[in-house]
Amino acid sequence: MIHNELIMKIKFKNIFFLIKMAALYLILNASGVAKESNFLDKGIELFNKKDYEKSKLQFEKDIVYDPKSEKSYLYLAKIFFEKDNDEEQEINLNNVLLLNPKNDEAIYMLTILKIKQSDYGRAKELIEKFSMVCKTFCSKEEEVREKFNKLIPENEKNND
Repeated sequence: MIHNELIMKIKFKNIFFLIKMAALYLILNASGVAKESNFLDKGIELFNKKDYEKSKLQFEKDIVYDPKSEKSYLYLAKIFFEKDNDEEQEINLNNVLLLNPKNDEAIYMLTILKIKQSDYGRAKELIEKFSMVCKTFCSKEEEVREKFNKLIPENEKNND
């Protein structure tokens, strides 16, 4: 029962996000602002200054005009990591991986999140995937494996 409620809550949030993006698209398109702006670059600049609220808005605007903006979804995940909002972080990481299943940074971040959530089965799958696709984050593979091994319950260690 709780599982179904969680799924409905996530679906509602996704629908709400899409409605919000559509409204933002219509507003920006009508004003012509979007064509003159580079939302991704502005968002990254604001993110680097730790202005997460303003950068979040820039990434959302970028997604309105480029729904396949892998980087914007990744930065949104980073913002939600900073805000300790696991649910939104996971949604955005999954969006990145839908767009690019080999994004090693997203796999790394999702693995850490799954370890935090004690989802050992999914974390193990992600670690294996990470080791096959890593390019820029390969140095993090051993760190992820160590965190996973420290948190895995003894009964699951014996099942490997």
